[in-house]
Amino acid sequence: MKLLLVVACALIDADNRVLLGQRRKNDDFANQWEFPGGKIEAEETPEAAIIRELDEELGIEVKAPCLAPLTFASHSYEKFHLLMPVFICRKWQGEIVAREHQALKWVRVNNLRDYPMPPADEPLIAHLFDVL
Repeated sequence: MKLLLVVACALIDADNRVLLGQRRKNDDFANQWEFPGGKIEAEETPEAAIIRELDEELGIEVKAPCLAPLTFASHSYEKFHLLMPVFICRKWQGEIVAREHQALKWVRVNNLRDYPMPPADEPLIAHLFDVL
């Protein structure tokens, strides 16, 4: 089975809310909510990948020291196995804009389960409860 390496980040605002992005209607897991992130390119570290992805998806600049490792997700889908390091970030520069999601929403941790998520993202909620 193919191994797919991706990275995600839980952006936390000053009110301890987490940013979720809603997947586009034509994407896999259409209309579901996810933590921002994406594929790790060849020769790219997870930190470099999430910094690039946050810029591409949200238009924000994040510095590596502002990323704190949280956990990782490991999930088998039908055609591949996903391995996803997950970071927390509380500090960035720029205004967040939905460049690749159809919507963005700041959500309190106790409400995260109200948003349908891809199977690999769902277990991450418990880890966010532990830190928030």
